[in-house]
This record gives sequence, structure tokens and C-alpha cells, in this order.
Amino acid sequence: MADVHSKETRSFNMSKIKGKDTKPEMLVRKYLFSHGFRYRVHDRRLPGNPDIVLPKYRTAIFIHGCFWHGHEGCRYFIIPKTRTEWWVSKLSRNTANDEKALTALHALGWKAIVIWECDLKKATLDHTLKALLGDLRSTLVKQK
Repeated sequence: MADVHSKETRSFNMSKIKGKDTKPEMLVRKYLFSHGFRYRVHDRRLPGNPDIVLPKYRTAIFIHGCFWHGHEGCRYFIIPKTRTEWWVSKLSRNTANDEKALTALHALGWKAIVIWECDLKKATLDHTLKALLGDLRSTLVKQK
């Protein structure tokens, strides 16, 4: 199946997709800050360059886009019908890199939390953020 856009249009569209400071990421950051958590953003010293790092809790938070990180069983993860082989390869590399980063973080004694983009939609947003808050508070209790 041929692409519906020209190569230039497709290139322009793809260049506008952000990798940092996305809306889901900003939602989580604002929520954490409003509840008294202080964090670092995109700390390159840690494996996987986590979206949010809470050094006090030794916790790294990744906010994954369902499409880009291959969220299996999610309605937002659909493999494109054009250049399918390329996309399957690309998305499987992303998934492998995610697993490698999580394993490396655990080996360093860090806790890693993955939040999926679909969990930050209106219907599940409240539940997801409250669960994150509870998870972080339980981490602090364990450390004391």
C-alpha cells in the first residue's frame, strides 16, 4: 500500500512528533510537583534516559507512548499498513531498548515505573495518578 502523503509531507509530519515534554509527561510532572515531589527530568546519567527521576526515592518513571513503545493489546497500538516491515523492526527495537534500560536500572538498585499513554486518558487518569502516588509513598516507607 502506498503512503497517502508525499515523502516531504510525511517527513514534515514526523518531525513534529516530540520526544520530550509531551502532554502525558507534563500531566504526570505537574501532578507529582503539586503533591510535593521534586524530581529531575531526562537524566542522562541513568540507563534509558528516564522521563522523570526521583533521586530521593531511587525511582525512575518512564511515560511511554502506546504506539512508539508497542503497548500490546492497546487500541492505540496499530502497526501502520505502509512500510510494515520497517515499522515492525523499529518498534521491536524500541521495545528491546526499553527492556534493556529497565534491567539496567534494577541492577543499579533503582525502581522503574512505566506509565502508558492510554492510562493517562480521562477515564483512567485519576486512578493511574493515585496509584503512582501510593506506589511512591510506599517506596519511601520501605527505605526508612
